[in-house]
Amino acid sequence: MIWLTDKIEFPPYEFTTDDGIIALGGDLSEERLIYAYRNGIFPWFSEGDPIVWYCPYKRMVLYPDQIKVSKSMRKIIHKNQFTITENKAFKEVIYNCKNIERSDGFGTWITDDMEQAYINLHKKGIAKSIEVWQNDELVGGLYGLEINAIFCGESMFSKVSNASKLAFIYLAKNKEYTLIDCQMHNDHLASLGAQEVDRSIFLKNLKS
Repeated sequence: MIWLTDKIEFPPYEFTTDDGIIALGGDLSEERLIYAYRNGIFPWFSEGDPIVWYCPYKRMVLYPDQIKVSKSMRKIIHKNQFTITENKAFKEVIYNCKNIERSDGFGTWITDDMEQAYINLHKKGIAKSIEVWQNDELVGGLYGLEINAIFCGESMFSKVSNASKLAFIYLAKNKEYTLIDCQMHNDHLASLGAQEVDRSIFLKNLKS
């Protein structure tokens, strides 16, 4: 396993383990994070552990024109019970992604340092958020990084049913991204049309 130095670089993709880990260590500086995402690499680790950097062989992605909106979701959208905004409450979105209880156990990987790092990227106009409101209360949303014409999704949350789905559908239908990076497979996003592709295909899209 390769440990990173202070230099902003990562090892060649051939060093990736079977679990998708490409390197350990380093930091969460703006420069390193931007460099990582531009090369298809993202951090994912727990509080107290060294930073773990991933570049999995299979990448979960959504081509926006392939978004699947079920009949039940179309009914929810047409009822206009929710208001959707962009970049109006980034700190609140990442806070909720970090702290909301999840049945699958995910969410706790957003450490304090990661939270602050992405807030810093938001201030630079690189990290973006989509917010879902109901009766002036933030009930769902997502955040990620905008790299060229690709949205690199990081996390989402829902306080009421379907709120995160609404945010994701809005992202696919109302933004001009060529690709939405969902990182790892999960059934929630697969139901919305996301699919796994080979890393080489993802990197080609990322660098085009």
